[in-house]
Amino acid sequence: MKLKKVGIVGASGYTGSELTRILAQHPQVEICAITSESHSGKAFSDLHPFFRGIVDQQLTTADEISGMELDLVFLALPHGVSMEYVQKFDHESFRIIDLSGDYRLNDPDTYEQWYGKKHSFTKAFEVAVYGLPELFANQIKNARLVANPGCFPTSAILPLAPLVSAGLIDSKRIIIDSKSAVSGAGIQPKETNLFSNVNDNFKAYGLKNHRHTIEIKQILDRFSDEENSLQFTPHLLPVDRGILSTIYVQPKSYIELATLKQIYKSFYDEKPFVRLCENPPAIKDVRASNYCDMYVDYDPLTNNIILISVIDNLVKGAAGQAVQNMNIMFGFDERQGLFHIPIHP
Repeated sequence: MKLKKVGIVGASGYTGSELTRILAQHPQVEICAITSESHSGKAFSDLHPFFRGIVDQQLTTADEISGMELDLVFLALPHGVSMEYVQKFDHESFRIIDLSGDYRLNDPDTYEQWYGKKHSFTKAFEVAVYGLPELFANQIKNARLVANPGCFPTSAILPLAPLVSAGLIDSKRIIIDSKSAVSGAGIQPKETNLFSNVNDNFKAYGLKNHRHTIEIKQILDRFSDEENSLQFTPHLLPVDRGILSTIYVQPKSYIELATLKQIYKSFYDEKPFVRLCENPPAIKDVRASNYCDMYVDYDPLTNNIILISVIDNLVKGAAGQAVQNMNIMFGFDERQGLFHIPIHP
């Protein structure tokens, strides 16, 4: 079988290295280009020594991608930067998976409101498809541009989608309490993720205005006859990778726990990366894998449905999900290259 040729724009960060780790072991693709503007000419393994002897490919500039006979390019770039490359590659034949937030929202006005930056290539909103495979596989299949979801939204939308789409919950009372690893802040050093600030510490941030709030809301609204209102609060955990989200919602009327579990079983039947658990999952249950482990319960004392989900923020929350999207776009088994068993401990 002829291998699909792919490129990765943005090699220096966690997402770029995680994409390379997964794609280097994918049996149906060839990594033909990895770019870094600041490290062009170096070997990829110079930036990420754990790839030594495995991926020693020379880094190029993104300009060298243009004109290459590629089938797909991953943009592992910060928000505000990806849009420039979507525009630059607009007339290229290859398809694009963008791992930034530049095309996740419905329109440029909403983007500018929540990201605090003017969008420079709004035309692409017309063709961008939200890349959550469990919900949008049919649209992803033929997409020219896929907007890979945020890590927090992945951990919140997947557990909420079955209830929202069935119209079973009070859409005005959704509480999402999420905790993320330090790697979610990226590889660049910041005061927030210094060891002295993170170690033996735990804190909330981005209260009321975190940009993932609107992303979660807009996707849930697509599955609902009602507009959803949600309280999303992220927290920073002193761990290197993983997200755990605890979500509280109230049913419109009494519902049996057995009925709830059957709803989830039916909704995620034949979705290979969603695993329904009998006990609350932990982030190490999915470490370095593309799984989303999910738990559902009901508390009759408070009339709350309690949802718990865990993902690896760098895999199902970023690079693994991007590869899952690529598999769908190429007509591969969506599990291809993603059979990694979680690492524990």
